[in-house]
Amino acid sequence: MTDTHRQAGTPTPVHETRHTVVVPTSINMVSLLGPGDEYLGIIEGAVKAEVHVRGNRITLRGEPGEVALADRLLDELVTIIRTGQGVTSETVERVATMLRQETTERPADVLSLNILSNRGRSIRPKTLNQKRYVDSIDKHTITFGIGPAGTGKTYLAMAKAVQALQSKSVTRIILTRPAVEAGERLGYLPGTLSEKIDPYLRPLYDALHDMIDPETIPKLLASGTIEVAPLAFMRGRSLNDAFIILDEAQNTSPEQMKMFLTRLGFGSKIVVTGDVTQVDLPSGTKSGLSVIEDILDGVEDIVFNRLTSHDVVRHKLVGKIVAAYDEADARGATARTQHPRGGPR
Repeated sequence: MTDTHRQAGTPTPVHETRHTVVVPTSINMVSLLGPGDEYLGIIEGAVKAEVHVRGNRITLRGEPGEVALADRLLDELVTIIRTGQGVTSETVERVATMLRQETTERPADVLSLNILSNRGRSIRPKTLNQKRYVDSIDKHTITFGIGPAGTGKTYLAMAKAVQALQSKSVTRIILTRPAVEAGERLGYLPGTLSEKIDPYLRPLYDALHDMIDPETIPKLLASGTIEVAPLAFMRGRSLNDAFIILDEAQNTSPEQMKMFLTRLGFGSKIVVTGDVTQVDLPSGTKSGLSVIEDILDGVEDIVFNRLTSHDVVRHKLVGKIVAAYDEADARGATARTQHPRGGPR
């Protein structure tokens, strides 16, 4: 794809290099550079190098490392376009971020991994950590996905569950989460038990509707092929040949977490998701998710995956909000260390 050259009569400083990328004629330059050169602007902002375009030739000039980064960025985008997957401004930003992480995994491989397709829409990991999370679900019997809101923990787990059901790797999907926010007030809510717990399970139903044709969901629920239930309904059961997801696991007690994990039956897979910074348990109650890694450390076939604000795939402001809260928490922890209660201020 590339051809390095130095034009005669245009000396390049010793600390700079010039490199020309020749884009294959089969690639539409608008799909690569964006309408109105929108993606080109993102590329120029992502690398510290001059970028000049003439026809299908893109000349890069700058520090050798930055020129090499720009070359790789363009190459990854061309590879993604060749898969038939469209490039967006978000794609360009995510590829640039992954390349800065200096991983051995190609961004094009991460962003083109198709987990599930429904009604013309594909569900794919969008960050390196998400790809590793998805891979670990394939490789392990019990996977923990821990991270802030918007990182795709539950959504990707549900996509893998539906994929497993469609491939007949399992015979049913069980989705559960604690209704801890209701606490003892559950009995005072209006309606039947089903109507009372529905608000706490609604996010799971919403995700299902993105992955399965809505008209088939009632049949799958009626037959028990898909079950959506509060965590309390798992007690006393042994769950075989199932893909089981425990969502909002930070709101389990250590006893509830043990109860849930020991429901694992033959031919089953468990994914536990949660955010240890969003615990809604009563004051003084430990979160089962916050202590489980120490308990299960070193146990074979169990893996813990951590996602961060860099993996947020909602509106980009969500990632910035999460990062800002993380920084505030870190400052608070430092202040508490420097000024313990009762100490000098």
